[in-house]
Amino acid sequence: MERRRIVIAGAGIGGLSCALSLHATGLRPRIVEAARRLRPVGVGINLLPHAVAELTALGLGEALAAIAVPTGSMLHTDRHGNRIWSEPRGRAAGHAWPQYSVHRGELQQLLYDAVRDRLGPDAVRTGLTLESVGEVGAGPLRIGLRAVADGARTEEEADALIGADGLHSAVRALLHPAEPRLPLWNGIRMWRGTVTAKPFLDGRTMLVAGSNATAKLVVYPVSRHAERRGEALLNWVAEVRTGEPGPVDGAAWTRRGAAADVLAHFGGWRLDALGLDVPALLSATEEILEYPMVDRDPLPSWGRDRVTLLGDAAHPMYPIGSNGGSQAVLDARALTRALADRPDAAGVPEALRAYEEERRGPVNALVLAMRDMPADRLLQAVAERAPEGFDRVEDVLTPEELASIDAAYRRTSGPS
Repeated sequence: MERRRIVIAGAGIGGLSCALSLHATGLRPRIVEAARRLRPVGVGINLLPHAVAELTALGLGEALAAIAVPTGSMLHTDRHGNRIWSEPRGRAAGHAWPQYSVHRGELQQLLYDAVRDRLGPDAVRTGLTLESVGEVGAGPLRIGLRAVADGARTEEEADALIGADGLHSAVRALLHPAEPRLPLWNGIRMWRGTVTAKPFLDGRTMLVAGSNATAKLVVYPVSRHAERRGEALLNWVAEVRTGEPGPVDGAAWTRRGAAADVLAHFGGWRLDALGLDVPALLSATEEILEYPMVDRDPLPSWGRDRVTLLGDAAHPMYPIGSNGGSQAVLDARALTRALADRPDAAGVPEALRAYEEERRGPVNALVLAMRDMPADRLLQAVAERAPEGFDRVEDVLTPEELASIDAAYRRTSGPS
């Protein structure tokens, strides 16, 4: 049987998960990454139970448990800290697997180390940008690469190319050249950071305060190491509507933000009853990242022949419902199953079509569900009806409105 050669563009969570998943079936994919050096950077993300189950099946369960915090509950409050709604998460909600909050950089490093350990130190080649994809007659793909350091051009041959290269995917641009270059902004600007502080509430709560129709703050712990020390590495996300929706340039997580810009919207917030000093939290953050909340319109098809997309390259979505990294992991596992069912090189196009047919519809529906933001409409209703706070949420929202928050999270946080 002919051995399939697979190249993955992108060494993020999706690309690394895909490499590990393919390796578990006996393949040795190669990863090319534009960054010259992979470093554990970024802020917090969440992995939903169905994604944790898939990573555990790859033998990463103990390593994940060593770095991530099992999320016990999600709590919504108004800007004064008054409880609106809450629900258990992960095992507390009856799932067989935990939901994890984790530092993105630590998770990427865990996956990268596993890839190097299992596939070899040369499995990930950094500092290479993808420029072209062509065929050699009826033979393999010819993938054109250029070195970031000196511009030297090289070629790779492969039976399949997986574009896992993120929001600004070069593979997506080659497959869909007519698509607008810029992602779509919904008018909400986000600032994010991590800071070591005292644990708040039970130490494993994801807090959502306010509404992003005006201003919203999300805070949760992301480090098991800090938890063992009796501290909390808190990831915080501040969301403020600052502009009109439309295409936007400069959507990159390397852009630095300023504490003064965030404090202009949150400096007067007091969440003392929850154990959070918001101005102190923001002021103590050494590095703040600024980013527009963006996505792209869902595609009617992802790939073509022996080239396909995965993760944010296929379906960038708003960071609502803890879905970004989780859906990339599910993509990787679905793609691997499709290829395993068709084990020779000739079956690659059919396998990639089967993968897309399984994943594209449900994930595109998630992208649109994120845009709808039904939970935020209810949070904004609370802010409008009780701007100075309240004693009982039942005096502000009807039972039907409260129940609709449950339904909203089922739409955005359930498996797909």
